[in-house]
Amino acid sequence: MNWKIERTTKNVLVVSFGFLLLFTAFGGLQSIQSSLNSDQGLGLASLSVIYAALILSSMFLPPLMIKYLGCKWTIVISMCCYVAFSIGNFYPSWYTLIPTAIILGTGGAPLWSAKCAYLTICGYQYAKKFNKIGENIVNHYFGIFFLVFQSSAVWGNLLSSLIFQYSSGKANITDEILAYCGPNNCPQYNEKVSQNVTSVHHSMAVIHTLSAIYTGVGVGGVLLVAFFLDQLDKKEIEDFKGKDVNIWAVLVATFTHLKDKRQCLLIVMTMYSGFEQGFLAGDYTKAYVTCTIGIQFVGYVMICFGASNSIFSVMFGKLSEYTGRIPLFAFATITNLASIIALFLWNPRPEQMPVFFVFPCLWGIADAVWQTQTNALYGVLFLSHKEAAFANYRLWESVGFVTAFAYANFLCIKVKLIILVIVLLLGMILYGIVEYIEFVQHGSENPHTVSQILRGEHLKTKKQKPDELEEEAKEETETTDVKSVDENDAET
Repeated sequence: MNWKIERTTKNVLVVSFGFLLLFTAFGGLQSIQSSLNSDQGLGLASLSVIYAALILSSMFLPPLMIKYLGCKWTIVISMCCYVAFSIGNFYPSWYTLIPTAIILGTGGAPLWSAKCAYLTICGYQYAKKFNKIGENIVNHYFGIFFLVFQSSAVWGNLLSSLIFQYSSGKANITDEILAYCGPNNCPQYNEKVSQNVTSVHHSMAVIHTLSAIYTGVGVGGVLLVAFFLDQLDKKEIEDFKGKDVNIWAVLVATFTHLKDKRQCLLIVMTMYSGFEQGFLAGDYTKAYVTCTIGIQFVGYVMICFGASNSIFSVMFGKLSEYTGRIPLFAFATITNLASIIALFLWNPRPEQMPVFFVFPCLWGIADAVWQTQTNALYGVLFLSHKEAAFANYRLWESVGFVTAFAYANFLCIKVKLIILVIVLLLGMILYGIVEYIEFVQHGSENPHTVSQILRGEHLKTKKQKPDELEEEAKEETETTDVKSVDENDAET
């Protein structure tokens, strides 16, 4: 095999397995935070802080770090931020978890941005060298990455489950405790439930063992990338050094994209992605699993979610070529609605063991649609402004995470399930408007602006000439001082 091909493949695999090790540690800790550190809602508060810090860092930090440090060292430094959170779990308290959660969230945005940039560089360098199509090579490299990375949910949760299973006694769960589980769980019952279910089963020695293993795995990922990943953007770093970087221009670019009405219509659906993932990781694992059958089963339950999510992500990616995205979004909506209604009505009991694993599988199937198809939707709708569009995607998804984790310590499970239904239905209604706009724009002989479609002007029987529509778009811009992406296209 040619050395150049082997070297490129090596770099992709190093990044992939580095992320696998890092998120084996973080993913395992995230799944058990609400159960492991339930006192005064510490675990959920730390998760909320992580995504709040990620929102802030995503606004300006990634381009600065990548330009001055390069992709490789941005990845290495950001990975160290994740390891800090594992270290904070050695002695979990408000003074250790919250600061390390801020550190992790700050490093999260640069980590993912640098990873995407590095894989893209690898793909286009290979394509240029061997006269291939760059987009195809980049897609292939991202496929390799996610094939390896998605399995981190399995390994991270398997570690925590094995440790708790062999270091804990049988859960002392009484009928009195079961009355506070599932949809009946409320924050005011946490002390009673945790006293009998959680604290009994893990000592400080177990916590130290778990934290040490996760820290070691995370450090292994950092060292793998630091020593074996090639730096491919040295020339770009030299070119950018010494130049003034307008931080405000980067910040404004993300929010300027909100002038596109389609982006505004997609905000709620994007936030739902954060809501539903936050509910599974923070509420289902605590109120249904830990409360009823014990914390040692949390990892096994989340393995089902990770496995089904990974498998169906690949399947839906292929299936969308034949069905389009609308049927898949409809399928995910029905699946989530059915699951939410069932969770609202289900009173979990230990003898119903298989049911605890069915819900994460269904949740993973629906989440596979939200992740793959929402990303694809953003790429199709905002192709010429993809950087700002994907920045908005991460921003609003993180807002959903933050909101879900923030109210987790104050609302009962039934209220949270109702909120999920409202956000889901509202998000899909607004998404339907976006699809209608796209249908009108691509199905009409004459171009229409988004504003004209929303006002129903495209339904007029009189057919306007393209130059008349262009003039109307200009007049609308002058009166509202807001341009959509469609109006920009019309003017050019």
